[in-house]
Amino acid sequence: MQLRYAFRLEPSPGQRIALARAFGCARVVYNDAIAARERARAAGEPFPTAAVLSRALVTEAKKTRERHWLGEVSAVVLQQALRDAESAYRNFFASLKGERRGPKLGAPRFKSRKDDRQAVRFTANARWKITEVGRLSLPKIGEVRIRWSRSLPCVPSSVTVIKDAAGRYFASFVIDTEPAADAARMPDSDQAVGIDLGLTHFAVLSDGTKIDSPRFLRRAEKKLKKAQRELSRKQKGSKNREKACLKVARAHAKVTDARREFHHQLSTKVIRENQTVAVEDLAVSGLARTRLAKSVHDAGWSQFVNMLAYKAARYGRTLVKVGRFEPTSQVCSACGHPGGPKPLKVREWTCPACGTVHDRDHNAAKNIKAAGLAVTACGAQVRPEHVPAQRGEAGSHGIQTGVRAA
Repeated sequence: MQLRYAFRLEPSPGQRIALARAFGCARVVYNDAIAARERARAAGEPFPTAAVLSRALVTEAKKTRERHWLGEVSAVVLQQALRDAESAYRNFFASLKGERRGPKLGAPRFKSRKDDRQAVRFTANARWKITEVGRLSLPKIGEVRIRWSRSLPCVPSSVTVIKDAAGRYFASFVIDTEPAADAARMPDSDQAVGIDLGLTHFAVLSDGTKIDSPRFLRRAEKKLKKAQRELSRKQKGSKNREKACLKVARAHAKVTDARREFHHQLSTKVIRENQTVAVEDLAVSGLARTRLAKSVHDAGWSQFVNMLAYKAARYGRTLVKVGRFEPTSQVCSACGHPGGPKPLKVREWTCPACGTVHDRDHNAAKNIKAAGLAVTACGAQVRPEHVPAQRGEAGSHGIQTGVRAA
């Protein structure tokens, strides 16, 4: 499978200017491609092909007086910008036809130099390389210093240079992992675990382990409010406002990085210690529209579950997502008696059938584990999807009209 390894870059002032030039040229070519397709759509003509756009917007544009500065950056960067525009339209049309999973996508929009994220991609054709002293050599930019936090498992196929809203530069390498090497990194395990995600505790495991919620956003709220208040007092378009914007972005980046690091450590620990992991498929988008929206976003359940998913696929583990409508908090994990729905303020309850005293979250984690093991045993989904009835199965099967069936 393909993975990304991201490392922090430390470009010099001259390299920052060269990177800004590359960001700008890629953005202009991307916008020109969007404009060309929109003109064709308005005129009722077929969309120009990738070859036509490449010849008109890159090769011929370099010879003009208005776009001669496109030759100051690597041609691969410009070609990749055209591919990004083509991919954006492909995803948009697939979303319209229902062929793409997830929320509906809108039509591609123009990029702005004021966007929070700027990126350019270098493929193998650009002849970039990692030097012997550990620097990243990029065409028409130079050898950029890079902070190596770990070694790359294999030779990367491409690298994307990213500048985020906080003004930080990153190099994101795409690598192809080897299944045999990944399997050797993780020890064999016969354990299974169920995870109940929540707000009071970030996660409660079926073995009784409770992991407190770090609440990174709540802890940094005071500092964020102060930075945002200072930003609101600055005049629009001034240098002081740019500095205040950067200060706010860095405060948010610190919260995001801390949350991501927590999710990585916890997900790796869970995958390493268990062969089967069961987790509830929560409706995060729906919960984010309630009064608990800030706490739900602060927890970051979706990011954590996504990390569990790709790490389980990488290391040969099994991840089971239990349906969100399963009554995991209502059923007794000891005898299976349905206790009925309970408000969130009820944290402990006693089973009326067997008399077992349950912790609400621990009981839910046990039921999630049992549902996950049932799925792995029979190979079926916990809650099967709706399927159309077969021909001949639907209907009353001979019941006369007007006769009510019991």
